[in-house]
Amino acid sequence: MKNLTEIDANSILHPATNADDFSRNGSKIIESGKGIYLRDQSGQQLIDAVAGLWCVNVGYGREELAEAMQKAAMELSYYHTFSGMSNRPQIELAERLLEKAPEGLSKVFFGTGGSDGNDSLIKIVWYINNIQNKPQKKKIISRWQAYHGTSLATASLTGLPSFHTAFDLPINNILHTESPDFFRHGLEGETQLQFSARRAQQLEEMIIHEGADTVAAFIAEPVLGAGGVVPPPEGYFAAIQKVLKRYDILFIVDEVVCGYGRLGKWFGSEMYDLKPDMMTTAKALTSGYFPFSATFISDEIWQLLKQGSVKYGNFAHGYTYAGHPIGAAVAMANLDIIENENLVDNAANVGAYFHQQLNQRFANDEFVAEVRGVGMIAAVQLVKNKNTKTFFDKSTKISAKVAQQCYQNGLISRPLPSLDSMAFSPPLICTTQDIDNIVNIFDQSVRSVMAQEL
Repeated sequence: MKNLTEIDANSILHPATNADDFSRNGSKIIESGKGIYLRDQSGQQLIDAVAGLWCVNVGYGREELAEAMQKAAMELSYYHTFSGMSNRPQIELAERLLEKAPEGLSKVFFGTGGSDGNDSLIKIVWYINNIQNKPQKKKIISRWQAYHGTSLATASLTGLPSFHTAFDLPINNILHTESPDFFRHGLEGETQLQFSARRAQQLEEMIIHEGADTVAAFIAEPVLGAGGVVPPPEGYFAAIQKVLKRYDILFIVDEVVCGYGRLGKWFGSEMYDLKPDMMTTAKALTSGYFPFSATFISDEIWQLLKQGSVKYGNFAHGYTYAGHPIGAAVAMANLDIIENENLVDNAANVGAYFHQQLNQRFANDEFVAEVRGVGMIAAVQLVKNKNTKTFFDKSTKISAKVAQQCYQNGLISRPLPSLDSMAFSPPLICTTQDIDNIVNIFDQSVRSVMAQEL
């Protein structure tokens, strides 16, 4: 019998993995999944409290999605969408998505993931400014702690230093303004409103310093995901959007993690009154069952693209698998499940219970400084002492140790080592009983680690 772990170690370069640690410790092989549970090669059952990578909203093993995939594959396994070619599933999906999308968005561009979605929008931003004879208006401002992908351009947007170090990133025309993380960066005695006003002022000062005629767009997640699960502080996006409007700067909203129900609304834009000119979605669009993304542009941008085709010819951008008929069919079936099972409302209601339970469980513990998040996304901030706001030394690798203990106890959590935080984004099908199980296992696991570290 083949030793899969050995073959894996000898064959695969794993993404987002410490190569040195992996060469010594090997991989964890997941063999099956059903509902909110996974089973690994050893036979251990695990609650997946991260939903894959923030994406398996409807849970594992959904026959409806498998059947939609099979039916679509039998009808049309593949055909490209270049040169105006199309297929019924992508057409029906586009119409359905535009009915749910924030007001003003009028066209959908399909891809295979969040990285290529954001990458496409960067290219469109640069393209339309050339069309408008604004060759200098190319800079895009992201935020420190943001996550927007791992391609050359989107890793540059990502505001986590490890994605830049030794990769010769960021590329030109990508800038970073300060993080919206009030816990880390709020001044003593500063209110959230005051903090938000300060962040908006810092953004404005950057725009003025760079020259407003050189700044094309600003990109933001409604809630920071991999950067710590950080909801915007009070008044943040209202202040930011005023600055963008003042200087004629496009607003790109990255809904890759937040979109399709995770926050208890269809989109984070709805929750925080965001008015995107462009928007990226992926992950939960198919609940991870098929690599698929949908990016949106306003009608104003569409009109500029039409002008560009008159001037330059074809819109010379796209992917082999854009608008894949199987992916679009899976997305349609996935949206049916979200709607029929009221999973957006469930995320709001069960999510509120999740946050209540986490806050109650750790209210009196010095090693938890705060619980962040909204709906079915949360982060527990680990510290050495919350009263003095003392963090663990990075060499402690505290979040990785907690995640390892959680796994041993039957729970998959997401360590965010640069922030000493534990992230959770369980499937939207979770019940309050499921949440109790998640919180109980996490409680047991984190206390076991802290008993050795404190």
